[in-house]
Amino acid sequence: MSNKMWGGRFETGPSEIMEEINASITFDQRLYAQDIRGSQAHCRMLVATGIISAENGERILHGLDTILSEIEAGDFTFSRALEDIHMNIESRLAELIGPDAGRLHTGRSRNDQVATDFRLYVRDTVDTFAQQIATLQAALARKADAHADTILPGFTHLQNAQPVTFGHHCLAYVEMLERDRTRFLDARARMNECPLGAAALAGTSFPIDREMTAKELGFDRPARNSLDAVADRDFVLETLAAAAITSTHLSRLAEEIVLWATAQFRFVSLSDKFTTGSSIMPQKRNPDAAELVRGKVGRVIGALNSLMTVMKGLPLTYSKDMQEDKELTFDAFSTLSLCLAAMTGMVDDLEPNADRMHEAAAEGFSTATDLADWLVRELGLPFREAHHITGSLVALAEGGDVMLDGLTLEQMQSVELRITKDVFDVLSVDNSVASRKSLGGTAPDNVRTEARRWLDLRKV
Repeated sequence: MSNKMWGGRFETGPSEIMEEINASITFDQRLYAQDIRGSQAHCRMLVATGIISAENGERILHGLDTILSEIEAGDFTFSRALEDIHMNIESRLAELIGPDAGRLHTGRSRNDQVATDFRLYVRDTVDTFAQQIATLQAALARKADAHADTILPGFTHLQNAQPVTFGHHCLAYVEMLERDRTRFLDARARMNECPLGAAALAGTSFPIDREMTAKELGFDRPARNSLDAVADRDFVLETLAAAAITSTHLSRLAEEIVLWATAQFRFVSLSDKFTTGSSIMPQKRNPDAAELVRGKVGRVIGALNSLMTVMKGLPLTYSKDMQEDKELTFDAFSTLSLCLAAMTGMVDDLEPNADRMHEAAAEGFSTATDLADWLVRELGLPFREAHHITGSLVALAEGGDVMLDGLTLEQMQSVELRITKDVFDVLSVDNSVASRKSLGGTAPDNVRTEARRWLDLRKV
C-alpha cells in the first residue's frame, strides 16, 4: 500500500530497506513541539486570511492541542511507515478530526515546514546555551573572586613563564566564554527569519500572510526568497561552528584540570562528585568528568564537519540529503549542553592547593622578566641589554642550583655592577603579581574588580 499522505502516484509501498533508510521519525520526533507550534501559527493565518473556515481552524487547533498532550504524556505512537514527525502528527490529526485535517497543509510543504521547525529548535537551543554559558561564567567569576590573591605559575610552552593569580586564570575563560555566548546570539539574530509559506520552493498561489506567521512564531521577519528559505541550512552550520568553538574552550579548561589534578602538579583537587576510582588500583582518583569533556569535543566538531560535507554539493533547493542535518545536530547540542553542565559543576567543586601553586610559581626563574624590567626602570638600560644581563644571571643561578633570589648581591654585581639590593624587592612572586596593574593584568586588585564586574553581569 502506498503512503496515504503523499502516495497518489504510487501503487505500492516502499521496500523495508527503503523505509529503513528514508524514515527519520526515530530522531526528528524531538521536533514535535516546534512542529505543532508552527502548525498552529499556520492554521490561525489560514483562518485570518479566509483560506479555511473558522470552524475548520478551531477543530484543527483543538486536535493539535490534543496531540501535544498525548506526546507529552507518552501516549502517542510514532509510526516509521509515516516517515517523519510532520506526517505522524498530520495522520493523527486526521484520526481525531477526519478529512478536514488535510486543510492544514494548504499553502505549505514539508520543505518549509521542516525548515521552520528546525529554526525554532535551533533558536530555542541557542537560548539554552546562552544561559548555560552565563551560569558557567558566574561559577568561574566566583572562583576568581575567592582566589584573586592565589598565585600559580603562568605557562608558555607548558614551561614556567611568569607568575599569575588563579583568579586571573579563571577570568581568562570567562572572556573566552563571553565570545562564545555572543557568537551564539549573533547566529540567533541571523537565523531569525521565518521560512513558513515558502512552500516546496516557489511560494504559493494562496493569499497567505507570511508576516502574521513570522510574528506569531517570534521571528523578526519572513525569509524573503522562497528558494533560500527551504534550501538554507547555514543557520545550523553557524550554530554548530559556535558550538565547536565553545566545546574547544571547554576542552582546554578540562585539560588543565586533568593536569592540575595529577600528583606531579597537585594544583587542585576534585571531590567524589566529579571523579571515579580504579577497578584494580585502590589509590586512584581519576578526573573522568574533565577527561570526558575533553573527549566529547570531537563529536561536536565532527557534527560541523559532517553537515558541511552534506551541504557542500547540493543544488537548490531541497534534497533528501538534508535529512542528515538533524541527527548529528541533536547529538552535538546534547553533548555541548552536558559538557557545559559538567564543567560548571567541576568549577564549583574544585579546590585549589594555594601552597603548592605558590611553590610551583617560584620555580623555573619565573620572575626573570621582573628582573629585566627592573634593570630598564632603575638603571635606564635598553630592554634588549637588560634581557641579556638577566639571561646571564639566570645561567649563574642555574649553575648554583638556586633561584634568582638565592643569588647574593655580589654575584649579581659580578654580571652588572650597578645592581643594588633593591632588586630583591622584585624577585618574589608575590611582588611580581602585585606589580602587574596594567589593564588586563594579573594584579589581585585587578582580578577582584573584574570578577565582581562579571558577577554583577551574571546574576544567575
